[in-house]
Amino acid sequence: MTHASSAPPSPADRVTLDGHIAGVGTQEGTRFVVGRWLSSPLGAFADVMVERADGTRVLLAPSDDVAALVTRLYTFDAVHVVDVRVAADRAARTWTVEAGPLDARIEIGPRTPIGHLLHGLPRAVTRAGATAGVVAAVAGVVLPGVRTRGTGDDGTPERYAAHDQHAVVGVDARWGDRLLGALRPVEPAVRFGFSSVPAQPAVTAVHVVIG
Repeated sequence: MTHASSAPPSPADRVTLDGHIAGVGTQEGTRFVVGRWLSSPLGAFADVMVERADGTRVLLAPSDDVAALVTRLYTFDAVHVVDVRVAADRAARTWTVEAGPLDARIEIGPRTPIGHLLHGLPRAVTRAGATAGVVAAVAGVVLPGVRTRGTGDDGTPERYAAHDQHAVVGVDARWGDRLLGALRPVEPAVRFGFSSVPAQPAVTAVHVVIG
């Protein structure tokens, strides 16, 4: 569709999400990105982007509305609408993920060095559009392959404001009846859209602005 005006979207047109993104690699070669969204226009939900060892990219979404939002911005070879559940146990420091063929238990470790830096900044600074360019430049140096702003597949501007990060220190996962093996870096980088997740598995707290 061609738009008559190239004016930037108004705040009323923007979509914001608050939550966490976990990026995990496995010995088998499957890498996956779990979004645990505590606040969004669609309510609280979770979704999983998976890249199998052979390069096949799969979206596991809990509803057609979530699938429509995510596929506006990112590219997949297959999209499946399935029950997606992420149970976060703060005491045990684990996430339990159930999403169609994927079952995973993610173990969360200490705050990363970049997490200490982000956690020490006022939330207003990490979220401000005026500082987005500086944050993006720093992220590109500290976390190669990670971009905090760009455009979705449909041309919509998108910005990630990270405000904390913890290491992922273990995973027990299977895809269907296949065990995925021990935790590994997210390498090669996943290829869903304009940015990847850090190579070192981590859970990052983020505020996302789309539009």
